[in-house]
Amino acid sequence: MISVRLANNISGKVVIITGASSGIGEATAKLLAERGARVVLGARREDKLERIATQIRDAGGEAVHQVLDVTVQDSNHAWT
Repeated sequence: MISVRLANNISGKVVIITGASSGIGEATAKLLAERGARVVLGARREDKLERIATQIRDAGGEAVHQVLDVTVQDSNHAWT
């Protein structure tokens, strides 16, 4: 039931994902982009963020990225 709602309600929405350079964050970004969300990827490893954003765009999705570390307060201002 949740996946049906997600598929119907996510298209065109902007989703910010921290920890997007690997694991659950990466998988979530790809899934949401595949379902039509515009994703903003955040994590510490720029090379991995660039790779994932490129993969999403190559598959027809929309993705941008921003290097950040959520444990560093000044890094979090990048989103504003």
